[in-house]
Amino acid sequence: MRILIVPDKFKGSLGAEEVGERIAAGLRAALPQAQIQIIGLADGGEGTAETINRACGGHWVTCAAHDALGRVIGARYAWLSASETAVMEMSEAAGIRRLAPNELSPLVASTFGVGEMFLDAATRGAKEVIIGLGGSATNDGGLGLARALGFRFLGKDRRELDNSVADLLELSRIERPQRISWPRITAACDVANPLLGERGATCIFAPQKGATSEQVEILERALKRLADVVALSFGCDYRNAPGAGAAGGLGFGLLSFCEAEVRSGFDVVAEMIDLPEQIERADVVITGEGKLDRQTLEGKAPAGVARMARKFRKPVFAIVGQATDDLEVRQIFDGVQTLNNEPGDFGNTGELLEVRARELALRLCR
Repeated sequence: MRILIVPDKFKGSLGAEEVGERIAAGLRAALPQAQIQIIGLADGGEGTAETINRACGGHWVTCAAHDALGRVIGARYAWLSASETAVMEMSEAAGIRRLAPNELSPLVASTFGVGEMFLDAATRGAKEVIIGLGGSATNDGGLGLARALGFRFLGKDRRELDNSVADLLELSRIERPQRISWPRITAACDVANPLLGERGATCIFAPQKGATSEQVEILERALKRLADVVALSFGCDYRNAPGAGAAGGLGFGLLSFCEAEVRSGFDVVAEMIDLPEQIERADVVITGEGKLDRQTLEGKAPAGVARMARKFRKPVFAIVGQATDDLEVRQIFDGVQTLNNEPGDFGNTGELLEVRARELALRLCR
């Protein structure tokens, strides 16, 4: 029996590769003769660059950049020499993981460092940049990124605005830099949210980044002003594009300022690592993530794995930390097993993964 294990990370606990190893250990306890292959997966969030780098034989490059609060850091991205492609994650520079809980400040947090990473890759001669949009600490609509690339944001008095998102309320004009030729950009994300509105970047995600109700109102107005001025200045309007609201509106910024293509992160990663071929060769497919819920259906890796397995008529199972009772979510799998962890309780995740995997293996033996 050929078993393919393709899990996502269990956020806050184990990385995708370690999740896969634990599941494999449990399977081998009951199916010692099984041929098991592990591919740690990602869907545009953290771990995307690691997954592609490992599968494609790239190497890591480190450049100087600024974090979301303007502190100098060393930011790394993967470099694929054969295709001259840079694979990066916006969270490497502007991620919430770089900030302490008391430092969260979406009114000032900036994507400037993401632009610096992009410039470094362009200087290196990148023909394409793939950038994952998960894990952001920002809600600036790509303002910082654009400023790093040379765009100028001007108020009514032609004063150049600074990096504060609230300053966008005074925005009246945007000027392009002299250089407007960039590598091809593919933005990989696991959400389809627009920039504005009740499903937009601010209303859905800003409170998770420390925004108060008053700040949410300011941020929403600021991003609306940004979208309005972009439309007037450049003749394009991506505010309602799927994924425009990803990473605090960075999706919108990449579309507007860099002519990027926003794609499902799962699709991008699956294509880069030849996942369809791996699934076609397998007899059974097993995936997993920390929490299986309605968001899983909106571009998360386990749902992508399940749909791809269905295409090749392969049985597909999920081992997850927690799972919704929603039938529509569960029925895309042939079976769902949960670790029954309480929210935030990850102390014995590895052991429970092995137990649930062994239980699944015993079912497969019947």
